[in-house]
Amino acid sequence: MASTVEGGDTALLPEFPRGPLSAYRARASFSWKELALFTEGEDVLRFKKTIFSALENDPLFARSPGADLSLEKYRELNFLRCKRIFEYDFLSVEDMFQSPLKVPTLIQCLGMYDSSLAAKYLLHSLVFGSAVYSSGSERHLTYIQKIFRMEIFGCFALTELSHGSNTKAIRTTAHYDPATEEFIIHSPDFEAAKFWVGNMGKTATHAVVFAKLYVPGDQCHGLHPFIVQIRDPKTLLPMPGVMVGDIGKKLGQNGLDNGFAMFHKVRVPRQSLLNRMGDVTPKGTYVSPFKDVRQRFGASLGSLSSGRVSIVSLAILNLKLAVAIALRFSATRRQFGPTEEEEIPVLEYPMQQWRLLPYLAAVYALDHFSKSLFLDLVELQRGLASGDRSARQAELGREIHALASASKPLASWTTQQGIQECREACGGHGYLAMNRLGVLRDDNDPNCTYEGDNNILLQQTSNYLLGLLAHQVQDGACFRSPLKSVDFLDAYPGILDQKFEVSSVADCLDSAVALAAYKWLVCYLLRETYQKLNQEKRSGSSDFEARNKCQVSHGRPLALAFVELTVVQRFHEHVHQPCVPPSLRAVLGRLSALYALWSLSRHAALLYRAEGRCSCPGRRDRSS
Repeated sequence: MASTVEGGDTALLPEFPRGPLSAYRARASFSWKELALFTEGEDVLRFKKTIFSALENDPLFARSPGADLSLEKYRELNFLRCKRIFEYDFLSVEDMFQSPLKVPTLIQCLGMYDSSLAAKYLLHSLVFGSAVYSSGSERHLTYIQKIFRMEIFGCFALTELSHGSNTKAIRTTAHYDPATEEFIIHSPDFEAAKFWVGNMGKTATHAVVFAKLYVPGDQCHGLHPFIVQIRDPKTLLPMPGVMVGDIGKKLGQNGLDNGFAMFHKVRVPRQSLLNRMGDVTPKGTYVSPFKDVRQRFGASLGSLSSGRVSIVSLAILNLKLAVAIALRFSATRRQFGPTEEEEIPVLEYPMQQWRLLPYLAAVYALDHFSKSLFLDLVELQRGLASGDRSARQAELGREIHALASASKPLASWTTQQGIQECREACGGHGYLAMNRLGVLRDDNDPNCTYEGDNNILLQQTSNYLLGLLAHQVQDGACFRSPLKSVDFLDAYPGILDQKFEVSSVADCLDSAVALAAYKWLVCYLLRETYQKLNQEKRSGSSDFEARNKCQVSHGRPLALAFVELTVVQRFHEHVHQPCVPPSLRAVLGRLSALYALWSLSRHAALLYRAEGRCSCPGRRDRSS
């Protein structure tokens, strides 16, 4: 493919116009076109070209530099632009199944234009749409076509005013009335109002509402999703019994209308229950294809994971833009030099490279991880749609939930720190609004709390790992998972006995070195966290208290180290495939090693502390 493009397909990857960056581009040790083809693929590059060409030539997407739109005008424009995206029909339902990676590609293209537009499209088509698809059944398929024709406009209503991360404490109820074969959706008070729901403020006509399901006899079967109409599609007036509105201006993403809703005994048909995990018969009997509650919970995690997986992609998009802006500025901005007459680009200074290049490596590593995790999610949702109720399917749901719960914090925090570093690396000019760095920072900020506060989510991942170790200790079970992210832990006593000796800096340029050190670190942290948890319990702490006491210094670094290891592992395998073009192996290998070592360096204190605390003879880490 590379030879085709180099041979003259300038329409797909045209040459850059000559300018201040030409000298740097001429010094490259590899072909940027070949790299683009390897990382994206020709189909995706053509798809991007189609999207950007359409937006560039559409007056609706024309920008007015310096113009400050009112909140109402911005949201109106954002909705009209979202509607236009569906009119272009860039991505049909069939395309989503045949080429799933085009989904995050479209989201990223929209995000490069405006993150509010990307979020609005994403919440309607992917979060709302995939919730209906993966949690519903054949009786709900009619909604899918309506979604993509924009006959209805959707939102995902899980979070409430008083509860977000603690989904088990959600208070909206759905009582079944067998006399009318309806569910009664009700918000007991204002604290139970659905809140922060994207698209709900002004434009959503339907919502996937999570509520506690009750059958006659006041028996509760836990949280279940329902499709509830909240507005008239023609007038956008609230439906009877629904109080819905906008929560107001935010720190960023103000083109997205986040809203609230309360339900006063709103009756919906029995068929409104998205019944993939559980259903209610006309007479009021609860039935579920999952006899094991743990399996049902694991399978249901897909709808919660889709939003978090999408946020990983959106966060990395923001980092891509910020790093590109800062590096290009650094290559043209000249300050000081070896003589008074000669100034050199600030990118030539090791300090500037130290500040920016690790984030460039992070973009490539995290972008690849984001795509691979999205494909894992697609596998999960296909299994749900086909009625797969196997133990593997449930375990896949739990593993993706653990990975998504840790990768959202990793991606959003890395991006937030990276944008700030890029802003500062551009000096005073980085503070100008026109360079977009401030907008990127503000628009990325909610990624740290949307779909779960980052620090809370990390506990989901550490709990997953601790549960696996407890199962192994008590039952002798092997560490096995569908995506193999935890399989290495099966050898964790042996891994802790390993010694890591590096004789030169050159040895570190193979990411396999950092990868081995990461495996040791995760094994060490898992063992220490497990021992600390049991120690707290033996001291009289409840399970709740013990986990809280362990999370800051044990569980949190365990979860982060585990997901960093997974990112490093996947990128290492990706860049060492036999199909990697020979001309790209060196630069991709350096990117992989840089990201791995930079990430590992953040755990330097832990590695030194661990070296002195290993209880078994010979268990000493000498990585550096």
